[in-house]
Amino acid sequence: MIHIIAFYLFAAMVVASGAFTITARNPVHSVLWLILAFFNAAGLMVLVGAEFIAMLLVIVYVGAVAVLFLFVVMMLDIDFSELRAGFVKNFPLGLSIAIILAAELFIGLVAYSGGKLELGTPDGSAAPLVGESNIENIGALLYTRYLFLFESAGIILLVAMIGAIVLTHRERGNVRGHQNISKQVRRRPDEATYNARPEIGAGVDL
Repeated sequence: MIHIIAFYLFAAMVVASGAFTITARNPVHSVLWLILAFFNAAGLMVLVGAEFIAMLLVIVYVGAVAVLFLFVVMMLDIDFSELRAGFVKNFPLGLSIAIILAAELFIGLVAYSGGKLELGTPDGSAAPLVGESNIENIGALLYTRYLFLFESAGIILLVAMIGAIVLTHRERGNVRGHQNISKQVRRRPDEATYNARPEIGAGVDL
């Protein structure tokens, strides 16, 4: 009974959070509603026994992606009037794309229910480990059958991270406020301060 109550609670919160994410006028509020939707979706994954996906939702989506969205939205100077004008301008295009996607989904469901589509059947090579948890089964599958693909994805992400760092790195040169650490370390104590001994009312020469 408690599982049924938890399922309907999480499902209702996911649907409501998704609706508020779309309809909220403030982008910061939209990101916060999106984070709430991720948390409730993680609760649903826990109910069905997919604790690994629930952990990914919390760590990756909430802890990284949603927080990144929140920081970007808060740092940007968003003109809400221009944003609404762009929404009205692109509304026909967005509506046509939504209709096309809905038609494709409907055609796929009709074809699947009519027996026109045949999904792949497991060949037994990815059989789960009996008596082990979901996370242990996923780890065993990743590091055996899909080891090459897993390592390739890690290398691609590493290259993307290095490329982002290289693109954002800029040589500042002698910019005001830029600190030369090596010059500061080499400086002698007698070069740090000096006693000007100004005369009364004469001021100090800079």
